[in-house]
Amino acid sequence: MEKNQLKYAQQHLANERTFLAWIRTVIAIVGVGFLATSLHFTIGVHRDGKIDLISIILGMFACALGLVITVLATFGYLQKKRQINEGTFRPSSAHVILIAVFMVILLSIIILYFMFIKV
Repeated sequence: MEKNQLKYAQQHLANERTFLAWIRTVIAIVGVGFLATSLHFTIGVHRDGKIDLISIILGMFACALGLVITVLATFGYLQKKRQINEGTFRPSSAHVILIAVFMVILLSIIILYFMFIKV
């Protein structure tokens, strides 16, 4: 009995580490979006309405992506916690695919930004 409890404790701790890894990822994504937008408006980049708009969209999308990932990570954590207690497991491929799609969009905005920038 004690061995099973230890096994579940390790699974719960691994679940918490995964959640915290998602939160660190959110901090990095939002930080990159904020940095890119603030650098655009503080360094001597040629002003163009189109590139200014892309920079603002980049920052806003990074923040929105951070919010979405935080919500998904929280739901995923709670779902895995319940599954650990019930002794079941279902992989969450829908969350991973959704986050991957959003990351592709974010990277596309960054590429678009660099395509239009004129230093």
